[in-house]
This record gives sequence, structure tokens and C-alpha cells, in this order.
Amino acid sequence: MALDRIEEDSYAAALLAAAEAQSKGQRTRAAILSAACEALEGTTPDGLRVAELCRAAGISNGTFYLYFEDRDALLSALLAGFIAYLQARLRAGADSGGGGGGDPLRAATARYVRLFRLNRGLMRCLVHHHDQLPQARAAFHRLNHDWLTRVAGAAALQREKAGADPLPQDEALRRAYALGGMVDQYLSGLWLSRDPSLIAVSGDEEAVIGTLTHIWKKGMEG
Repeated sequence: MALDRIEEDSYAAALLAAAEAQSKGQRTRAAILSAACEALEGTTPDGLRVAELCRAAGISNGTFYLYFEDRDALLSALLAGFIAYLQARLRAGADSGGGGGGDPLRAATARYVRLFRLNRGLMRCLVHHHDQLPQARAAFHRLNHDWLTRVAGAAALQREKAGADPLPQDEALRRAYALGGMVDQYLSGLWLSRDPSLIAVSGDEEAVIGTLTHIWKKGMEG
């Protein structure tokens, strides 16, 4: 996988890259947010410690409070930014068809798999802890609806090409929500809870993308 694609799909890296040409204050803010991204790889939102983030970002504790009122304000800003980033990256992947060999469903699945893997701590917050983070809940629900609507649209294009009748919109979205939940459960088991049996059969990411794409296609068939 190309390095530029990895950097594009990592929110921590994207934050730092976007701040490079900005003011020192913006670079410091990005460093704090990026440190929080990295910390969440190994802890839950409740486990974040301001002192540890400051050490990772190379700043004093007092400097932290120039940018964020407290840890909750940091989390709110971090997750709001990440959700916007996810939405933009998922749209870009679905619209370009990149990584799917002309198959929009595979392209959409491939982008989601990469984003999940490269932002595991943040995805854990959204998939497993969003009820504890009300500031992110509504935005996550909007993101989920937008994403699944796009996937359902990609599936509809596949049905049209195959000469099949379109699914009613409500049925298509019900299937998309159910299948999206299955994909999240699979990726959560693989990268969050680290199920050893699942890891053993998931070493080839392209094969994983192929399996999940197959499930999407079968589930969205008539």
C-alpha cells in the first residue's frame, strides 16, 4: 500500500500535515489532537490523561488549557473533526472508485477498511463509546446514515447493471444498516478486541476486503 494513501487515511497524520503551513498555535493544537489520536490506540476516552498528552505533544500542562477547556472539550473537538474527516475520505473513495478496480462497492469497502485500521482508537470511540460522548452521537449517526446511503446507492448501480429491479428504498437501507453492523463487528473483532481466531484468517487485507464486499453484494441482492 502506498505511503501517501496511508497518510491520507490516518487522521493523526492528516492533522499534522494540514498544520505544517499554519501558525505556531495551530501546529500546537494539531500536536495535541494528534497525541490524543495516538493515545486512544491503547486506552478508552475515560483513560485519556491531560499530563500524558502534554508530554507526547511536547508542551506544558498550562499550554493545553490555552486550547481546550478540559479533556471533554478536547474529545468533542477531536471526534467532531474526525467525523468530518471520515465523511470526506469516504466520499472521495466512493466517488473516485479508487482501489476497487471499477467496482464501486469494493472501492467503498476498501476505503472503510483502511480508515478503520488506521484510526482504530477513534473508531473505538465511535463504534463502542459514542453513548458516553453525546457531543459526537448525533454527528456519528448522520455520518453512518450518509455512508450507508452511499453504499446502498453503489449496490443499486450493481443491480441496475445486472438488469435487476431496484429494491424499495426502505428495504435497501434496512439491509445496508444490518450489513454495516456486521462489517463493524468484524473489524472491531479484528482490530479492537483482537480476536485471535479472526486474526488468524485475516492476514491478507485484500482478501478481507473481498469477503466483506461479497457479503455486501449478496446482502443487497433481491
